[in-house]
Amino acid sequence: MSDGLEKERLRRWVLALGDEARSCCPDVSLSAEDMGMSDALSMLYDNGSGGKGLRGGSGASSPRVARWLGDIRKYFPSTVVRAMQKDAFDRLYLKDMLLQPEMLDSVQPDVNLVSTLMSLNGVIPAETRETARLVVRKVVDELLKQLEEPMRTAVSGALNRAVRNRRPRASEIDWNRTIQANLRHWQQEYHTLVPETLIGYGRKAHRPQREVVLCIDQSGSMASSIVYSSIFGAVMASLPAVKTRLVVFDTSVVDLTDEMHDPVDVLFGVQLGGGTDINRAVGYCQSLITDPRNTIMVLISDLYEGGVERNLLQRAGELVQSGVQFITLLALSNEGSPFYDRELAGKLAALGVPCFACTPDIFPGMMAAAIRKEDVGLWAAEQGVVTTPPATGGKG
Repeated sequence: MSDGLEKERLRRWVLALGDEARSCCPDVSLSAEDMGMSDALSMLYDNGSGGKGLRGGSGASSPRVARWLGDIRKYFPSTVVRAMQKDAFDRLYLKDMLLQPEMLDSVQPDVNLVSTLMSLNGVIPAETRETARLVVRKVVDELLKQLEEPMRTAVSGALNRAVRNRRPRASEIDWNRTIQANLRHWQQEYHTLVPETLIGYGRKAHRPQREVVLCIDQSGSMASSIVYSSIFGAVMASLPAVKTRLVVFDTSVVDLTDEMHDPVDVLFGVQLGGGTDINRAVGYCQSLITDPRNTIMVLISDLYEGGVERNLLQRAGELVQSGVQFITLLALSNEGSPFYDRELAGKLAALGVPCFACTPDIFPGMMAAAIRKEDVGLWAAEQGVVTTPPATGGKG
């Protein structure tokens, strides 16, 4: 018994003291979880007092910082996580940075910086909180300049073409398609074309033509995806023809639809980290759907389910059978290939839920394809996007 207590005491010292202690105590074996804990502690506390293990060469905006802030929740209780976040806030020099007004003039549009501030939202001191919001606002505004017009154009165009009419008013005529449809009526003598058939864009509907539900995982690895989702959600929410809802989840579900007019409010309403209950989130979203055949549901998650997988698959099957276009994005970011649960992705694909990672530049085209009720999995393949193949055995 005393021998076991001694080994446990040495294990704790090795975890506390890091790499050097490991080499001094070769007889102490660490599990995979212990190694993860040790690495997380080393990144923050080793290499002197500057947190160099986290800072690397790109300061607080490094993608590894955002990942680390999410990972520490896997290994430590909430009280320890909060203490580590406070230490990270100081060691990454974020507090000093936010106390310098001139920093706002030099900050570059950086999704990873926003992800870091989102992760540290709970420990940002009151005197720097407003500056943090200004930093996030600047980044969001820059991203809106890049993403709003492509998104608005793609979605509006797809909606207009989804409800063409053959008796359009002058302002509703789609001249390109009208000319194509009437080429046989070209009058060579008069150098003109007689448009016997007019093809027009759809007239504005009195109610939304499509309902879109964005359901976003709040786990730490999804931080960049949340940034882009909030921006695209805000753009779609501004289109009268689209009824858009934004839902975020961990083990609980939070509906942020009322905050979508301002992506910054959405980002500061997110609590990154914690567990994951995808089944509960999909169940909540399912309860919101009133017009299944005109609804597009986009689940953005790495699919590491902490809830009941069997119930999740049952809900997914019900949604697809009802006519909902159900799409899973394993990530919505410019970062590399995401880590995700390939087995669950394959089971969802077998039910007719395409699963793939998506970069922000192709997201508008994906939504346009969904609005036109195209096969989104096939569309993704045509874009060169690697989709998850269906798992053998179907419903699993």
